[in-house]
Amino acid sequence: MSSIKPWLAAARLRTLPLAFSCIILGNFLAANEGSFDGSILILSLLTTLLFQVLSNYANDYGDGVKGTDDHRKGEKRMVSAGIISRKSMKRAVYLLVVLSFISASLLSYIALIDSGLTLVLLFIALGCLAILAALFYTIGDTAYGYSGWGDFFVLLFFGWVGVMGSYYIQTAQLSLDMLMPSSAVGLLAVGVLNLNNMRDIQSDKVAGKFSIPVRIGLPWAKAYHVALVVIAFDLAFFYAQMKGGDVWRNLFLLTAPLLLWNLSSVFKAWKSEDFEPLLKRLAITTLLFSILLGLGIYLSN
Repeated sequence: MSSIKPWLAAARLRTLPLAFSCIILGNFLAANEGSFDGSILILSLLTTLLFQVLSNYANDYGDGVKGTDDHRKGEKRMVSAGIISRKSMKRAVYLLVVLSFISASLLSYIALIDSGLTLVLLFIALGCLAILAALFYTIGDTAYGYSGWGDFFVLLFFGWVGVMGSYYIQTAQLSLDMLMPSSAVGLLAVGVLNLNNMRDIQSDKVAGKFSIPVRIGLPWAKAYHVALVVIAFDLAFFYAQMKGGDVWRNLFLLTAPLLLWNLSSVFKAWKSEDFEPLLKRLAITTLLFSILLGLGIYLSN
């Protein structure tokens, strides 16, 4: 590999559609309320990009140090494979922490300064929490990803914080019904993590990483996956009907065949390599789901 390729591989750019899904949906819903600023969207996407790369670098480093990836199947992890040194990856993580903090703080200031400094500081604090969540998923003796809390934090940041946060910085308002679309996208993101954990169930057992599939076993993890996808779809459906408007509000239903295909493939998967292609497929489907849900509601009113 050339010098740049290992870093691109460690960044796992295929995870970006998943990271962008919540931002895109939040901005579509804000535009539906008549509040949208393209520069805020661009800065939100940049901040999300930095958070995601930080998370992936930190995971590569944390799992590499613990030896979790030594026996995993599928694509290589750069630290465990010895392609990127621990020291170099640690420096990259530090750099991404700084860049993420600057970007999140700038976004908070530009979007919210007219609403008061207190609100700006609150959103900067949320950005700091996102940075800490990215770091301590696998890094440290108390890494929450090793005790099964990864699913909750994915729902929190890829769903609730991502959708409602991006909606709020455009509109300066929130409503309780926003929990429905934000939970829908968040649960699909948890589904991607669950696929990842089902793929790595054997190596995680050896490494002492107690993900949900390790705790409940592969058959029940598949049932859990079905519940995640079905509940996400139902929440989106109820939200779309509640918003009213014309038939466009149901545009996201076009993703139903893709989600059913994913569920069918999950039930046929038993080996690690069987799960590998399903991750990217569900991540892209989640992005499409978010776009069509947001666009449909925007067009229907």
